[in-house]
Amino acid sequence: MWDAVIVGGGPAGLSGALMLGRARRRVLVIDVGEPRNRFTETMHAVLGRDGTSPAQLLADGRAEVESYGGVIRHSAVTAVERVTDGFSLTLDEPGADPDAEGAVLARRLLVATGASDKLPDIPGLGDLWGRGVATCPYCDAYEVKDARIGILATGPASIMQAQLLRQWSESITYLSHTGAEPIGQEAAGFAARGIEVAPGPVERVLAADGRLVGVELNGGRLIELDAIFTIPTLLPADRSLLSLGAATVENPMGVFVQVDATGRTSIDGVWAAGNVVNPAANVPISIGAGALAGGAINHDLVLDDIARARAGSEQ
Repeated sequence: MWDAVIVGGGPAGLSGALMLGRARRRVLVIDVGEPRNRFTETMHAVLGRDGTSPAQLLADGRAEVESYGGVIRHSAVTAVERVTDGFSLTLDEPGADPDAEGAVLARRLLVATGASDKLPDIPGLGDLWGRGVATCPYCDAYEVKDARIGILATGPASIMQAQLLRQWSESITYLSHTGAEPIGQEAAGFAARGIEVAPGPVERVLAADGRLVGVELNGGRLIELDAIFTIPTLLPADRSLLSLGAATVENPMGVFVQVDATGRTSIDGVWAAGNVVNPAANVPISIGAGALAGGAINHDLVLDDIARARAGSEQ
């Protein structure tokens, strides 16, 4: 039985694994190898790693975890259930011997499976995701400072997203798409800061030589742009947590599994960290959340070690 099994080998999962490995725990990381930020070439606003590729960060993180005895397996978790003294995880491992043991046992569980982004269904938009189309101003806006930036509206939060992007450029175009145009104080705020409103649905996103060049609106109007920011629907990969009965909480970004400050869920022995429970968790926030969860799991294991030792000495 592993001391801790971590489902998800992104920044949160590897950070938790590093903490637990350094605590001399037997740690297994199970990862399918599809991080949310795999579509972009570089990360930004990550202290000490600004401009590093996400793939390089994860490769370095895996090497660090393995240097402390952690084990990383490329696999998918198909089921999780509670068993005596912990949890049983059923795996679907590519290339594995079909007669081999298909389950692993864990005393404690950290779920860091992340989330996926559902973009508006506009031709050409998904092709440029991470390469001209982005969501986080703090991660990607500096690289297009003073450029022509479009805000593809997906809901009320897009109003503030447009005002945030105005910090990086004077050329901001709010593409209302299928949503309502700003009115009242919001419209006045746009006018005061020179944010243009382009009403009507966006028919397609335009590219040339693999680079974003603009959008075409319903009716044929073309708007030249160098970048688009939008707020996609975030889909947390929380199936395993929900199957165990984790409590959830609703926030403006959707319904997510509820955790405390250390990532502890309502399920005894289960923690969660990163985008699977926090829609605002970028890379550095996910690293910190994983570290907190790893420390909390080790503390909980120590308490369990004490209880087991006392029970053994009293027999």
